[in-house]
Amino acid sequence: MSTKGIRVVIVPGNGGGDIHSSNWYRWLRDELVDLQIAEEVILPVRMPDPVIASEKAWIPFLKNQIGVDERTVVVGHSSGAVAALRLLGGGIPENEPGTKLFGVVLVSACHTDLGDANEAASGYYARPWNWDIIRANTNWIVQFHSDDDPLVPVEEGRYIAKHVGSEYHELKGHSHFFE
Repeated sequence: MSTKGIRVVIVPGNGGGDIHSSNWYRWLRDELVDLQIAEEVILPVRMPDPVIASEKAWIPFLKNQIGVDERTVVVGHSSGAVAALRLLGGGIPENEPGTKLFGVVLVSACHTDLGDANEAASGYYARPWNWDIIRANTNWIVQFHSDDDPLVPVEEGRYIAKHVGSEYHELKGHSHFFE
């Protein structure tokens, strides 16, 4: 497969820290650049509303500032994975049909607010998921979840995998993929 024109955008989880020194984000960016996997690899310096990670801030930022499109592979971790699903599924602004992406990698994705007030405040979980539209708006979805994730139960990942037909990888002992 040719990587000509393919862009990779790494979308972090919420938390508000320095994205470039958090988790594995910079490592992945550097690896993708070194291996020339894509024509361009984007790791934002900061995300808007980094603590709540609100859908109303993140989706327009990804669409309008970063410019995700059908040439883009989004690698989303935690809240970033949920943002990737909502990008595909549409709804912001209301009735928007979703954004076509080349591919998506989901790491520790969830489909509920997990009973967490901060997650509920993000807005991602306030309406049903459009699984058929999510599937139709990308060529492929690869998913990673850990059997011992303390923040996003593994059942969440399995549920998403079942509904989107992802290539699902359940790993042992990787927690919430902080490293």
